[in-house]
Amino acid sequence: MPKKKQPASIDGALVVDKPQGPTSHDVVEAVRRALGFRQVGHLGTLDPLATGVLVLLLGRATRLAQFYAGRRKRYATTFRFGFATDTYDADGSPLGPDLAPQLDRSQIESLAAARVGRYPQMPPAFSAKKIHGQTAHELARKNKPVKLEPVEVEVYEFRMLEVQGSCARFSVECTAGTYIRSLADEMGKALGCGAHLSSIVRTAVGEFTLDQAVKLETFEQAAREGRAAEWVLPLEKLLLDLPSVSVLPAVELRVRHGSNFNIQLAQLQPGRAPATQEGPAQLDSGEWKPARLRVFNQQQRLIAIAQAVVPRTYRPVVVLDAAP
Repeated sequence: MPKKKQPASIDGALVVDKPQGPTSHDVVEAVRRALGFRQVGHLGTLDPLATGVLVLLLGRATRLAQFYAGRRKRYATTFRFGFATDTYDADGSPLGPDLAPQLDRSQIESLAAARVGRYPQMPPAFSAKKIHGQTAHELARKNKPVKLEPVEVEVYEFRMLEVQGSCARFSVECTAGTYIRSLADEMGKALGCGAHLSSIVRTAVGEFTLDQAVKLETFEQAAREGRAAEWVLPLEKLLLDLPSVSVLPAVELRVRHGSNFNIQLAQLQPGRAPATQEGPAQLDSGEWKPARLRVFNQQQRLIAIAQAVVPRTYRPVVVLDAAP
């Protein structure tokens, strides 16, 4: 029996507005089913409770995930004060009675401001952190000891938007790996009344923002109608903050073979960070990154990401179309 022909993959980024309830892996699986191929990855998960920006990389774009590692993230979130939970969010079990405190706005603002900056944060026991090959939440659900180490994170903005009863809404901009649930728990402990995260929307991951996102059911319908590509940002629209260069066919061949190549400074086109109201103040966390550039051929197709070896000499670190 002949093998069933697999659908051709679509290369690019898909920004999904994740619904509340499913895990990020559930969304990835749904997109794989809709597209008919497995080469789908993500740029950071969201908890089941969370909604908002979940960035998926499709096809050859999965090879670009490493270049997004330092992207800042933005959230709109609500903390409920009065009791903590074992998961630090509304999906967990209460750890005490509801004290229903009356919040002091200036005190909440002061506690939020104190968390701006770099500090070691303790991840929640109910998290995806690995301990001897097992995730922390698996151990926590079996009532086994969970020994985690603090992880250094950075909060760039922690701004209180509103206080209503025992709830407070915030806008948070932070590094990848920051647990907003932990911020809620820390603030509740500081007030002595407990707190947990009651709702959270991720509004941006670097340049990918909520206004670009598609509802999962809308994308699934588009895929059934053969219109999935309408929602996908192609390779040529990714990593726009990196400078770019267009190379002639002889240099293109070297690039496709993974060989070093030289460029003239006049050939370089500067990168640009997309300016959006919903995006972070800066795309990256500010950590040092090597000089990289996007390499295009004369047909303006992205063929590689290259890294500087010495001035004006680059080596491909990811080749999207290898030479035959």
